[in-house]
Amino acid sequence: MDFSEVGMDLSEKLPFLAEYWPFIVTVLVCVLAAIVLFKTALDSPVDESLPPEPDLLDELDDLEGLDEDNEGVVEEDEGPSLPSDLKHVPFEFTRKTPQESLAKTQEFLELMSSRRTVRFFSSDPVPPEIIRNIIKTAGTAPSGAHTEPWTYVVVGDPKMKAKIRDIVEHEERINYERRMGDQWVTDLKPLKTFWEKEYLTVAPSLILVFKQVYGFKENGVKRTHYYNEMSVAIASGILLTAIHYAGLVSLTSTPLNCGPAIRALLGRPKNEKLTLLLPVGYPAADATVPDLTRKPLEDILVEI
Repeated sequence: MDFSEVGMDLSEKLPFLAEYWPFIVTVLVCVLAAIVLFKTALDSPVDESLPPEPDLLDELDDLEGLDEDNEGVVEEDEGPSLPSDLKHVPFEFTRKTPQESLAKTQEFLELMSSRRTVRFFSSDPVPPEIIRNIIKTAGTAPSGAHTEPWTYVVVGDPKMKAKIRDIVEHEERINYERRMGDQWVTDLKPLKTFWEKEYLTVAPSLILVFKQVYGFKENGVKRTHYYNEMSVAIASGILLTAIHYAGLVSLTSTPLNCGPAIRALLGRPKNEKLTLLLPVGYPAADATVPDLTRKPLEDILVEI
């Protein structure tokens, strides 16, 4: 039997295949190409110069809790959040001479130049009055429409600190081994930081900074918190400054993918999102810090 006989035999037995085989082959090629492209996309390296994607668990938690959050909540009305007849009073201000201001700025610069991120803490307790004054100071920060969209949770209980550490280390191990990428982990090695966070249970106090995505008026109506992210960022800068001014040390950490679990552990409402976790206390007697330098003024200032 020659090839022509084979072709005739196929035509008789499989007329559909004989007539449409070019189209079938084309479809098969397209399917194979799609599979190859899809696998290539999955295997493509992530741009490690970029930060990780936003906390997916937190975003899913937000969607899940939308209906729950809105139960019994009256939608925002058109009236102002602050009293319409809000009184304005004279601003009390004592003007300093240029020489006095220059001396103040130099003194403050020297103070803040000694601020360092510390990973080795003493377990010596810090009087709660000091921590409360630090929180009060952070609360003086400006905010969009004076919404003050922040909550500070201070944790000193050893068992609660241990639970927070368990959550953080569980997620941080995954971050270092899978999420962060080789370049990010490599960049952190000189700082001698890893997924183990012993300071979370050694430091006498943990300050957890939550941003309030929205709030409530006195009548229960939902209140928009304008620029809540920026407002909390400014307040956090003042918080760090107050900690240093009080003679304490801290470490700024933003635990990736820990927000929902820690928020649930602390019993915070769903309109609050964890932004910072700060161990606060005194440095250990043998504490060390990286020998870093800061950018000179010409690299951070543009005068026009």
